[in-house]
Amino acid sequence: QVQLVESGGGLVQAGGSLRLSCIASGRTFSRYAMAWFRQAPEKEREFVAAISKTGITTYYADSVKGRFTISRDNAKNTLTLQMNSLKPEDTAVYYCAADLFAVAGTKLSSDYHDWGQGTQVTVSS
Repeated sequence: QVQLVESGGGLVQAGGSLRLSCIASGRTFSRYAMAWFRQAPEKEREFVAAISKTGITTYYADSVKGRFTISRDNAKNTLTLQMNSLKPEDTAVYYCAADLFAVAGTKLSSDYHDWGQGTQVTVSS
């Protein structure tokens, strides 16, 4: 099990940018498949982006492709989500997720065992 702590959320105008970070505890971060999910009020949690254990391969939801970039630094136990050209519909609580056995890039929230507490992102129009 790994403990995850997100940061970097906030209020931004449409068209702006935010950078989310997720710091993981432990010394085996590089063994975990990692992803970002988000959940808007009264909506189900949805996949945003995922990254392979090495960081070489990335996966994105169609709604964020070309605007968001996921990356990881295994030496610093850190997962990052750079969000550009933000839209009001990106408003949600963003969660980082990890799993030791998940297939890289899986979009199912049930495939991830460990979750952070979430960070709020609000995009005003």
